[in-house]
Amino acid sequence: MAMSIPKTGMGRFMKDGTRHYKGVEEAVHRNIEACVALAATTRSSYGPNGMNKMVINHLEKLFVTNDAATILKELEIEHPAARMLVLASQMQEKEIGDGTNTVIILAASMLEHAGELLNMGLSPAEVAEGLEKAAEKALEILPSLVVEKVEDLHDVAKVTRVLRPIVMSKQYGNEDFVAEMIAKACVQILPKNNSNFNVDNIRICKIIGSGVLASRAMNGMVFRRGAEGEIKKVANSKIAVFTCAFDLTQTETKGTVLINNADELMNFSKGEESEVEAQVKALADSGVNVVVAGGKFGDLYLHFLNKYHIMGVRLTSKFDLRRLTRSIGAQAQARILAPKADLLGHCDEVYTEEIGDTEVVVFKQNSEHGQVATIVIRGSSESLMDDLERAVDDAVNTFKALTKDNRLVPGAGAVEIELARQIESYGERCAGLDQYSIKKFAHSLEALPKQLADNAGVKTTEVLSKLYAAHQQGQANAGFDVEEGGVKDVVAAGIFDLFSAKWWAIKLATDAATTVLKVDQIIVSKLAEGPKPRAARPQDEDDDGGMA
Repeated sequence: MAMSIPKTGMGRFMKDGTRHYKGVEEAVHRNIEACVALAATTRSSYGPNGMNKMVINHLEKLFVTNDAATILKELEIEHPAARMLVLASQMQEKEIGDGTNTVIILAASMLEHAGELLNMGLSPAEVAEGLEKAAEKALEILPSLVVEKVEDLHDVAKVTRVLRPIVMSKQYGNEDFVAEMIAKACVQILPKNNSNFNVDNIRICKIIGSGVLASRAMNGMVFRRGAEGEIKKVANSKIAVFTCAFDLTQTETKGTVLINNADELMNFSKGEESEVEAQVKALADSGVNVVVAGGKFGDLYLHFLNKYHIMGVRLTSKFDLRRLTRSIGAQAQARILAPKADLLGHCDEVYTEEIGDTEVVVFKQNSEHGQVATIVIRGSSESLMDDLERAVDDAVNTFKALTKDNRLVPGAGAVEIELARQIESYGERCAGLDQYSIKKFAHSLEALPKQLADNAGVKTTEVLSKLYAAHQQGQANAGFDVEEGGVKDVVAAGIFDLFSAKWWAIKLATDAATTVLKVDQIIVSKLAEGPKPRAARPQDEDDDGGMA
């Protein structure tokens, strides 16, 4: 009989199969390696010259993009330390809508430099404390680097200047056209109180064909479907909106009607027709010339809609129906009746149009300001349109952030180099072991301009030395020139970043890096064992490999 040996350590009170790592070598360095490896995935996608990644998710859907948020979302990262960085980037996406890659690269660079300090003999707590101190100093310096404030958000030209660098990182080459199109849409729906701007009021309609330059912004809503009936265009329209189908309602219980002769049959159908006509006529008498329904249009109703020259539009999505009612100022009705005048919606033009080979219904407002704007995206492929949609989404979220904080700082690495220079000198003045972490924080900030230069195919050491030389001479706005590969005044070139985007990126990256550094044990429980998934089987006899 074999003697049972009692377990020692963590194994005494944990399930069999539980994994446990502790100490600097096993836990901290492993976490740092995971975070650096994650950043290496998205690093080459940073900036206007960033490379695309081809990601195929668990549903076998293909994504070709350089948007870090999309890449990380679809990769489904499982490593707990790497997840910290992913969560930080998701928070940046939620707060600003842009700068997710900045957070990942900056946090990974801090951890990489922190690993060097750990090898020198510093403790993780000391390194984390120094990084937090450096981040506080950076956020203290940042307001002094503000170069401009956007006072008038109704000025399309000024808004375009701010959105251009955001769009450039996703749509390099088309940034001027796309930024102006998005700026027009944002300004159109901007309420009197800027802080009430709602991102959801800018809709996107993707129609394959033509090219990016065929895209356009429209004041109103566009739906990818045709009109019901013969009426295809109505001007100065009064709109009745119904959440139900525009058809005869079915009774809850079935009934039987006994018809003995032809006269009774004629009278029965006449009664039904006269009831439907009365309903449609009541709508026409109240001035309604467009009916929008949440369900199908019956043949009998369509006949009388055509007779009274009323246009019919079917919207199957309740969300689209809700946005349309908000856009036109209508109140949706739950059953078919003629609504009161104050419950009707108004639109300057409702018409069908063929874009490419796709028929769309357009609810267009001719006024300068509206409730909802739609950006019609054109492109030669689905992946190209998806990427343009992400650029629009980032730019619209940036505009929302601009309505809350209108301060701008220089872009193209100018802010990072100036912060690195000032924090480096601050570290020199600090006594104790903090100075090493503070200096490493300054070196971590260099990772962003270095990556811009690397992705543009320029020697990073040369660019960094030129940038530092320019900033040492007092040129605080000197940044990397993506097109020429040198150094230029980025404010004169109109390359800006949002102050709030930089502020949140530094804060979130530092928080993520210090959280990872302060982890000294990793305990992974044994995975729950469920039933094995059933293998795929043919559904019926006609499938391949049918019943034997």
